[in-house]
Amino acid sequence: MGEKVVAGGFDLSDRHRYRDKLHQCLEGLEKLLAQKRFDRPKNMMGLELELNLAGPDGMPRMMNGEVLERIASRDFQTELGMFNLEVNIAPHRLGGRVFDQLAEELRTALGYADRKAGEVDAGIVMIGILPTLTQDDLVPGNLSDVDRYQLLNDQIVAARGEDFTLDIHGVERLSCTSASIAPEAACTSVQLHLQVTPARFAAVWNAAQAVAAVQVAMGANAPFLFGRELWRESRPPLFEQATDTRPAELRAQGVRPRTWFGERWVSSAYELFEENLRFFPPLLPICDEEEPLRVIADGGVPGLKELVLHNGTIYRWNRPVYGIADGVPHLRVENRVLPAGPTVADVLANTAFYYGLVRALAEESRPVWTRLPFESAASNFDAACRYGIDAELLWPVPRRGGGVARVPAIKLVSEELLPLAAAGLDAWGIEAADRDYYLGIIEERCRRRVNGASWQVDTYHRALAAGLGREAALAATTRRYRELMLEGEPVHTWPTGFPGPEARRR
Repeated sequence: MGEKVVAGGFDLSDRHRYRDKLHQCLEGLEKLLAQKRFDRPKNMMGLELELNLAGPDGMPRMMNGEVLERIASRDFQTELGMFNLEVNIAPHRLGGRVFDQLAEELRTALGYADRKAGEVDAGIVMIGILPTLTQDDLVPGNLSDVDRYQLLNDQIVAARGEDFTLDIHGVERLSCTSASIAPEAACTSVQLHLQVTPARFAAVWNAAQAVAAVQVAMGANAPFLFGRELWRESRPPLFEQATDTRPAELRAQGVRPRTWFGERWVSSAYELFEENLRFFPPLLPICDEEEPLRVIADGGVPGLKELVLHNGTIYRWNRPVYGIADGVPHLRVENRVLPAGPTVADVLANTAFYYGLVRALAEESRPVWTRLPFESAASNFDAACRYGIDAELLWPVPRRGGGVARVPAIKLVSEELLPLAAAGLDAWGIEAADRDYYLGIIEERCRRRVNGASWQVDTYHRALAAGLGREAALAATTRRYRELMLEGEPVHTWPTGFPGPEARRR
């Protein structure tokens, strides 16, 4: 539906009608659930990957329209900023050598896109936040020329009623303001979809929430923003602040932000959709002609388009998704935690770790979310974003009734979660070669204490020590990152520092 959004204003009647349609959609969803109309298990997963465009100098290139015109593929589309692209990989069945298949498809697609971008002196960079972005790059004039982005920006700005404040305290502090949501475009991520039955939805969503911090600790890849070294994964605080419709007074009242980890474990998908209506005012009150309750009464399947649109303007790190395929409704958990990159192998290692771990945890006889307070899961997410692979996380101790203890993320992953992820991949029917190769990448990150964020920071500080200024060091780090990204070896194998002229010629 987002593709059909047309820029324009809304009056009071539009919002009243939209709210009414939202409640009709929610009632329709409840009826579909009660009637058990949802698709049977198919073990289907999907992947979306957001990308940056940069020039040979490492600086962002605002030209996604030109690049997309040259790519000429429906698999690629715009994202919020003119330096962003997104590639969508067709859904796959979990099993066999699926991760190797996905890796080959991604390498082919990204290689083709990179060659086409090269025709206009640009290139693809898979990274959580492009280190060379400046505040001047993230302005309304650099939003993609697509109605839905302009309209979303206008509505969020109107709801907030004042400039957005970015204030992130990390290794350094960033404090600035923005007149638009454009800084959100700095965040480029991987979205992982898993189709689930209504009966399994809560277990999968709760498991995904429980391991979100672990995903970030292992996969952090966004330590810089606007020339400042901040958190090891700076996307979450940036995304929350750049889309925050709450002025200070509403924050003080406890109003929830639209970018939200959540506040409790759930027992059904319905709870999350209902919560969306209860807590978050609509931003885009665009009504469809469909009457969802009439469609259901006639034996049909409604699109619930108002509910889907509203859901898309609430940025949960694990989002519930309603969709229709071949005329049958289904539910998905959309995992939005991971940053892009560094390489295809790293992306697929993160993917395998997630799907294996969620499968194993969702099927435990004593699920982790019955032993881990939700507040601890939220605290873990914050710690992982701040400290990346060096984070310490709260986790239930093995003995019954033992409470939780603080554990280094690398110890937790190496000793407890990697074996669980391996068992989960076995349950999906993943072949041993795929399982061992991709989980082996996660294991090596733990052993060497290296991920994308730690490599970027180390390389940047080596550049500073070699005499480069801050901006030059960030540009050099970005250029070297892209060189190694194109070579394709996992980030834990990357050398730090910069090769000399002879090595570059080789």
